[in-house]
Amino acid sequence: MNKYIGIAGTNSPRSTNKKLMEYIQSHFAGQAEIELMSIADLPVFYKVPGRVLPPRVEEMDKLVDEADGVIIATPEYDHSVPAVLMNALEWMSYGGTHPFVGKPVMIVGASYGTLGASRAQAHLRQILDSPEMQARIMPSSEFLVDHSLQAFDEAGTLTDSEKVERLEQLFTDFETFVEISKHLNASLAANKQLAANYTWEDEEGAK
Repeated sequence: MNKYIGIAGTNSPRSTNKKLMEYIQSHFAGQAEIELMSIADLPVFYKVPGRVLPPRVEEMDKLVDEADGVIIATPEYDHSVPAVLMNALEWMSYGGTHPFVGKPVMIVGASYGTLGASRAQAHLRQILDSPEMQARIMPSSEFLVDHSLQAFDEAGTLTDSEKVERLEQLFTDFETFVEISKHLNASLAANKQLAANYTWEDEEGAK
């Protein structure tokens, strides 16, 4: 059984993306172990002298590094991912571990409107594909929960049977994607080194 880290890209305890991640955790409990990782209460990212990370960021790096894959549920704010999610990813791209390099990632999202976080998901793919992160993102796999305030019942269950079927199909594909990714390791060490060598500073030492 694979172990995944689930991230709800929000610091709101009432977020429908948190509900979506909790539903994924419970619905697929018989197929995979999914540990939910909070990204709340992190300091705002800044270039720490010596790249000495806050202890919480070190813990998050370790969780992602040791997982078989990551599932991220992103809200959409102003056609983009929330600042709290970008902040967490910036921290995890800055230290020496670079846990997302080569890590299989499945992206899902929920929003109050009709688009189901589609633009935020596209933006998140760009971030995860950056030189510092180099995640292995499952292609052609958008899962969109629109009108998310009405999408869950009081028990937190996703009520639309077609969406549930779509999610089950994508999760099955993700499991296959993860297994294939375990054999794609020839460039992993080199890619981690490339991420580590990427500079955040210009010649004067300023971003």
